Amino acid sequence: MNAVVRTVLGDVPADTLGTVDAHDHLFLRSPMLPGQELDDPAAAEAELRAFAAAGGTTVVQWTPRGMGRRTADVVAASRATGVHVVMATGTHQAVHYTPPPTPAELDALAGTFIADLTSAPVRAGLVKVAGGFHGIDEHARRTMTAAAEAHHATGAAVAVHLELGTAPLEVLDLLCGTLGMPPTAVVLGHLGRCPDIRVQREAARTGAFLAFDGPSRAHHATDWRLFDQLAALADAGHAGQLLLGGDTTTAAARAVDGGPGMPYLLRVLRPRLTREFGEELADRVFVRNPARAFVLRRPGTDRGGAGGR
Repeated sequence: MNAVVRTVLGDVPADTLGTVDAHDHLFLRSPMLPGQELDDPAAAEAELRAFAAAGGTTVVQWTPRGMGRRTADVVAASRATGVHVVMATGTHQAVHYTPPPTPAELDALAGTFIADLTSAPVRAGLVKVAGGFHGIDEHARRTMTAAAEAHHATGAAVAVHLELGTAPLEVLDLLCGTLGMPPTAVVLGHLGRCPDIRVQREAARTGAFLAFDGPSRAHHATDWRLFDQLAALADAGHAGQLLLGGDTTTAAARAVDGGPGMPYLLRVLRPRLTREFGEELADRVFVRNPARAFVLRRPGTDRGGAGGR
């Protein structure tokens, strides 16, 4: 069976994704970001057009359930611009919901995630969950358990928000140790917010994908550390696990509203990556690695080991 990625317009061969923004948001709302909602379909379409003009062909939207995914508008924007969009199901931290979900609701999430991935009118292509600060609280444990069950049933990747970049090893112990997921089906987000390269290398040795995603985040000093971290991980043999994303979460961060937005990845970061490390690594980070990270695996299989080379 040929490897495919599930987009909002249907499954596409993984090797046709092209240049990928591996973590971003077209639509998003949260009580933690009052007045900063991403909820304008015209602006979302304009951002996708700007990304396409810079050479981008696929965006992976990590917005989970209950945070304004606006699935119909995502479909319309993808169709209008020709940019592939891979949409998430999943659940964020409890603070992003009013009221927060109950334990009983959390325990029922696996079926909801599986339906979103397999039978919803607009199907998701990955599951997004979130850890806590330097640990995994009960909410995170329950949502990750549901996400792992959804992975085992569907083969979808699980993308993890690491709070301020912390607890990647604890997350991997739960998902891949206790819950039996292959590390190659896990994408660790926000690693750059906690630039502990020793922990990053330990996480990389498992085979998990490592997402560095922060150019739009003015309150996180991620950019100046980024290239040192990428160099350390590539030198350690993990170039095949690196991903880059913009993680645009507010209207002001969009390129169409004066921020860096999605195009920044290709206008600024990709040329720098090419100058410093060569085109081969840039092609891995933006093209080949995402095609492996977000592929739908056959349920119950682990395609490969560490995957670092």
